[in-house]
Amino acid sequence: MEILERKIPPVALFIVFIVVMVKFDQSLVSFAAVLPFPWLVLAASILVSGGVGLAGVNEFRKAKTTVNPVKVDNATSVVESGIFAHSRNPMYLALLILLLGIGYWQQNIVCLLLPIGFVLYMNRFQIQPEERALEGLFGVQYLDYKNRVRRWL
Repeated sequence: MEILERKIPPVALFIVFIVVMVKFDQSLVSFAAVLPFPWLVLAASILVSGGVGLAGVNEFRKAKTTVNPVKVDNATSVVESGIFAHSRNPMYLALLILLLGIGYWQQNIVCLLLPIGFVLYMNRFQIQPEERALEGLFGVQYLDYKNRVRRWL
């Protein structure tokens, strides 16, 4: 399955998951739930997701390294400051938070569980290949960073 490694941009995968969530929400009404404050949870997830994602992009820009997750080989440095001191993948974390918020807002148990598939796919086909490339580029510096900071949160 190496053919899928770093091939689908994470934002495209995020959009695919949203489309699937909408379709499941429409067709799997038997999994509907009544969860409290759906609009509040969605609004909070949008705010938190936006803050986390923008913080990650900002740190990459400050370090003058690539934000493009498909072209990780163009990275010029290991970014360890700001949000990257707490998560190695804050932009992916932001997408996950937003998917969870959308799933909660849809009030459908299946849609709320679908983000697990996003995490599994991202870990296998995006993050692990990225980590191998970064280990090759930065060696011990990246390995030390990997040992200090968790992958997601």
